Amino acid sequence: LSAAAASGGGLVQAGRSLRLSCAASGITFADYVIGWFRQAPGKEREGVSCISSRDGSTYYADSVKGRFTISGDNAKNTVYLQMNSLKPEDTAVYYCAASSPHYSYCTRYVLSYGMDYWGKGTQVTVSS
Repeated sequence: LSAAAASGGGLVQAGRSLRLSCAASGITFADYVIGWFRQAPGKEREGVSCISSRDGSTYYADSVKGRFTISGDNAKNTVYLQMNSLKPEDTAVYYCAASSPHYSYCTRYVLSYGMDYWGKGTQVTVSS
């Protein structure tokens, strides 16, 4: 299996939007729960969101609920994270990951403990 790779990061002003992409080779995203995470300097990694293509279930951390939207395109084997109304506190390296194939549904538990396959991150910087 190849790890997933996140892309689409950059430098934006507060209030603007970015869309991150997570693409993988070697696995079919539709068979896994896909999660987005972020880690800011000096802080622990935070689970941001996840999605399951099997039942459409999604989960969002309270810190991003209402501003971020996760979606998937099975034909492109890609998962997206649309980030709106960005805040300086959203600044972090963002990663995507795929779960163990044991998991079928996106839940807070799966996002926290069920991710097995990690890829390179992408830097998101939000200026005030």
